[in-house]
Amino acid sequence: MKKVLILILGLLILLPGKITFAELTKQDIAEIRTVVKEEIGYVNQRIDDLDNKLSTRINDLMGLFYVLLAGMFALVGFVIWDRRTALAPAIKQIEELNQKEIGLHEIKSK
Repeated sequence: MKKVLILILGLLILLPGKITFAELTKQDIAEIRTVVKEEIGYVNQRIDDLDNKLSTRINDLMGLFYVLLAGMFALVGFVIWDRRTALAPAIKQIEELNQKEIGLHEIKSK
């Protein structure tokens, strides 16, 4: 938008002599409108291009986020599985010792 304003001011300054808006002809106004429409179209195109690039970047970041989230869940699942398998022999041994202790108490009480 700043470019458009600068362009219009530049056109007004470069026009020969002291010109007021009342002295502009229909042709001058039409030329100014044409230039302004072209510049607005250019600016709109740049904004659309930037929006497309940002959308692509956001999609890439969302994909990366999902990969990291899946990795974290997999890591937590692995840790839980590993703890369970590592503790299973110890739990089994404790149960055997408890059974032996119960057997000893039964023998002593007879």
